[in-house]
Amino acid sequence: MITSIFKKSSLLNYSLVAVLLLIFFFLFQTSDLSFSGPSSDFLKKTVLITLLLGSFFLANFIVKKNGLTKNSSYTILFLFLFLLFFPSIFNNSNLLFANFFLLLAIRRLISLQTLKAPKEKIFDASIWIFIASLFHFWCILFLLLVYISIIFHASRDYRNWLLPFVAFFATAVIFLLSAFLFDKKWISHILSQTKTNFQLEYFTNNYQNIAFSLYVVVVIYFLFASIFSLTNRPLILQASYKKMIFGLIIGVIVFLISPVKSNMMLVFTFFPLSVMTTNNIEYSQSKIYQEIVLLLLIIAGFFCFFSQL
Repeated sequence: MITSIFKKSSLLNYSLVAVLLLIFFFLFQTSDLSFSGPSSDFLKKTVLITLLLGSFFLANFIVKKNGLTKNSSYTILFLFLFLLFFPSIFNNSNLLFANFFLLLAIRRLISLQTLKAPKEKIFDASIWIFIASLFHFWCILFLLLVYISIIFHASRDYRNWLLPFVAFFATAVIFLLSAFLFDKKWISHILSQTKTNFQLEYFTNNYQNIAFSLYVVVVIYFLFASIFSLTNRPLILQASYKKMIFGLIIGVIVFLISPVKSNMMLVFTFFPLSVMTTNNIEYSQSKIYQEIVLLLLIIAGFFCFFSQL
């Protein structure tokens, strides 16, 4: 029954997810003592919700434009549910900005499968990744996804391999000029993020630990399910699905090495995992299995959200 609601792509489904996102966003904000602040704080909340809604729209556009999923609304639903696992993301503008720019990069990389204007797409994707790294430095690792995409689609032209370096030079020059003109502390802020930290002992309460453990189980299950079912997917889309797998793995690596450890860092895994989860459900022939998976994710998401308020 639940799957039948989101089995089709419709304005009603999108509106439902958007309303749920707004409700849970404000539920979290009202539980936060910093919510009742000055007008600048209200402006920040407006930016945060705009970023969230923009990311949902962009994620839906990517999967629909490139045929990564069937005509359903599952991807944005799972994106919403994974957000509930770690609600503190609702208050982190840097991670939301970084994730939004990474989605813009992934959009260009997925569209490389059409082989139209590959140089522009590689350059654009690299630029977006470097911009994302200004908000969270280790997002720069997603540059690996650019080279993986080049290997899949445009490896014969040596100039394609050099384009990320051109994008890096352009982004670095603009950033340094802006820093010298406005605030030199931007440079020290970036340098401070280049450190690494592999320790996972950062949980402030047991509920964060539970949410992390549940999410790890979800990641492992759908990652291996995607890998083992990859050959059953349409041949034309297999390269795109491989990019989702590599994107998830890179997102996990970013989480593991980030200097300031937090569950929020897993936000970079949400989109590829949502695509994998959607494919797992859509290609399953068992209606009962679809209902169980969706129901378990809803229960897990709601439990993690309300337990961490």
